[in-house]
Amino acid sequence: MLMSGVCQHHNALIYKVITFMRTRIKICGLTRVADAVHAARCGADAIGLVFYPPSPRHIALEQGRTISRALPAFVTRVALFVDADPAQVETVLTDVRPDLLQFHGDESPEYCRQFGVPYIKAARVKAGLNLVQYAALYADAQGLLLDAFVPGQPGGTGLSFDWTLIPENLPLPLILSGGLDPENVRHAVQSVHPWAVDVSSGVETSKGIKDAAKVAKFIQEVGNADR
Repeated sequence: MLMSGVCQHHNALIYKVITFMRTRIKICGLTRVADAVHAARCGADAIGLVFYPPSPRHIALEQGRTISRALPAFVTRVALFVDADPAQVETVLTDVRPDLLQFHGDESPEYCRQFGVPYIKAARVKAGLNLVQYAALYADAQGLLLDAFVPGQPGGTGLSFDWTLIPENLPLPLILSGGLDPENVRHAVQSVHPWAVDVSSGVETSKGIKDAAKVAKFIQEVGNADR
C-alpha cells in the first residue's frame, strides 16, 4: 500500500513537470547590442550570432564579442555557421566564446564533433528526408533545428514548411524554425510541441535589425501557448 502511494506521488510529479514544461526561445540573427539585450530582458533563452559572410545578418568578430559580453548570465550565446572552415570556427570560439554552436549547412557528424563544444544541427525539411535517420547521425547534438528547404539557401528565408513531416519519434530535442512570427508562433507551439522555437526574420524591421515590439510580442505569445 505504501509503495502504491509512493508510485502515485512519483507519477504526479512527472505529470507536473511535463504539464509545466516551458518552450525555449532563440532570437537569431542579432547584429546590434541593444536588440540582443532587449531580447534577453524580454525573456529570450538564447541569442543567435551569424558567422556566415553571404548572410545579410553576418557579423564581424568584434560585433560578436561586444554583443556576447553585453548579455546577462543564463542567456545562451549561439554561434551559427554554414560549412565554415574549421579555423573560422576555432577563431570565433576563442574570440566570442559562444556557449553553443549551430551548424546550418551540410556539415558531417565528424565535422560537428571535432570542436568538443555542444552543438545543434539544422535540417532543411522536404518530402523524402528521413528525419529520424538524420537525427540519429548526430546523436550527440543538443537538438535538431528544423527549417524550410529552399534550393540554394541554407536558411533565414522566412518561409515555413509542412509540420506534418515532423515524426513523433524524433530522437533529439526539436527546435522549430522557418516562417515563425508573433502572429503564428502560438499555433506553432500548440500544434508541434517543440522543445524550442527559433525566429529571425519574423521579428525584424529589416534584415538584421530587430523590431522591439515584435520581439516582445513573440516571446509573450510563446508564453501564452505554454499556459
